[in-house]
Amino acid sequence: MLSLAARAARRVPLAQSQKGFSSSAPAASAALDRAQSVTTRESVLDRFARDRACAVLRAPTAAAADKAMTAAIDGGFRIAEFTLTTPGALDLVSDYRARHGEEVMIGCGTIMCVEDAEAAMDAGSEFIITPVLIPEVIQWCSMRNICCVPGTQTPTEAWTAYNLGAPLQKIFPGVAGGHLWLKGVSAALPMLRLNPTSGVDLDNVADFLQNGAASVGLVAPLFEPAAMGAGDWGQIEANAHKVIMNVKAVGPFKRH
Repeated sequence: MLSLAARAARRVPLAQSQKGFSSSAPAASAALDRAQSVTTRESVLDRFARDRACAVLRAPTAAAADKAMTAAIDGGFRIAEFTLTTPGALDLVSDYRARHGEEVMIGCGTIMCVEDAEAAMDAGSEFIITPVLIPEVIQWCSMRNICCVPGTQTPTEAWTAYNLGAPLQKIFPGVAGGHLWLKGVSAALPMLRLNPTSGVDLDNVADFLQNGAASVGLVAPLFEPAAMGAGDWGQIEANAHKVIMNVKAVGPFKRH
């Protein structure tokens, strides 16, 4: 069974693939291939702390993804995530790294196994995002100083991800209570660095950042389905500008 990254490289839409994901971890290797320096890892975390908002894009075609993410960047986003459910996602990661250099930090999401993570890093991804808690991916990244932001939903899952070596913990899907839930969890577990990517919209982003979120991800509220369907890239740019203005009003996150 092909991993998401393999399907992305072959441009096979998820719906056309067999319904499962590859979940088997490769045999242990003494060589830490794809390892990065501690300095590189810290620079990624510094960018998350400084910019605090990531544009998270799922799109039906590579062409739409390119136009939509360009609009988000034109609107002010400096952290961008292409998900492997988008056709040509790995090519987009490579293209945007070459196009934007250090101006925009590019990552890859919907990583479901170590093989996906390897392919994403080979494409030039600067960070790894998973939709759920996948211990072998977190540990693979941690051993190589790669920033992994795994999907969690409960305090227990977020704590487990932290203990496995994840410096940021994605909160997905949205939780009852929204930013008040974040406030309660971050107060009780101050070592966590929570990154909600569901329930955050153009207007409440500051509420999340002021109440326990180290950073946030914007998905559908930024890339509105109606705007995506109509090719209204100007609307997406306007959405991005509104988000970034609200984020800047809060200021950077202070790392300890």
